[in-house]
Amino acid sequence: MGFFERALLEAVLAGGVAGLVGTFVVLRRRAFFTTALTHATFPGAVVAAVLGVSVVLGAAVFSIALVALMTLISRVREQGAQVAAGVVLTFGFALGALLQSANPSLPISVESFLVGSILTVGWGDITLTAAMFAIAAIVIALRGRHLVFSTVDELGYRAAGYRPWVAEATIVALIAGTVVVIMPAIGAILAIALIVGPAVAARQLVSSTNAVLVLAPLIGAASAVAGVFLSRAFSIAAGGAITVVIALAVGACVLIGRMLRPRTARRGAPQPSRTPRTLVGS
Repeated sequence: MGFFERALLEAVLAGGVAGLVGTFVVLRRRAFFTTALTHATFPGAVVAAVLGVSVVLGAAVFSIALVALMTLISRVREQGAQVAAGVVLTFGFALGALLQSANPSLPISVESFLVGSILTVGWGDITLTAAMFAIAAIVIALRGRHLVFSTVDELGYRAAGYRPWVAEATIVALIAGTVVVIMPAIGAILAIALIVGPAVAARQLVSSTNAVLVLAPLIGAASAVAGVFLSRAFSIAAGGAITVVIALAVGACVLIGRMLRPRTARRGAPQPSRTPRTLVGS
């Protein structure tokens, strides 16, 4: 494969895993947490470049450390998850900028950390993204009912004898893994659009969580591929093009969803609930 074909393959995989995991980001209202995590991988990538090791490895190590930091801050009295995410977001991005300024002769362009460089991905990047896609699909296939149950009714989940922290840790691990593997292609800043956008778009069209888990990866993959083609056609940045396509897709799905709901109501059928039906008991 040439560089463009590799970019298309990475777009399909990155969009697919981002849409799949992004469904739980949206359901659990973890968009700000995910934004903080995407920005917090920036200093890890810079440190890895300085040391001459894998950028993905550096981002992964920092993501683990900063998830732990967010957890500790969120447990401080009178603080919360939003405050913790805000602190980590600004700390991570500022630390990355500081490290970059202290090492102006980095062997890798800093811009590629921030907005990605999908046209330069190698087989190592593609393999990691494919592996993360497979892991996410397997975990959701095996534990999806528990993850959704804990999301929509944590008290009921606890009362049923389950441990909510296990489901929470599983989802956080999936989010962190997705952020890390798509960063080389999409970047630390733009990754949040690919993770959240497809799930938001899918929820405008379908109300079942099962359907969102199928539709969101398709929207993510299609948007990423369209962005890569636009990048080549107009000689523009691929990361920016992908993000714009996702934003347009969300807007289009919102309009389509609003047009479909009144039509459904006129037929006498109940309108789709804003709270997706769960996998539990299905």
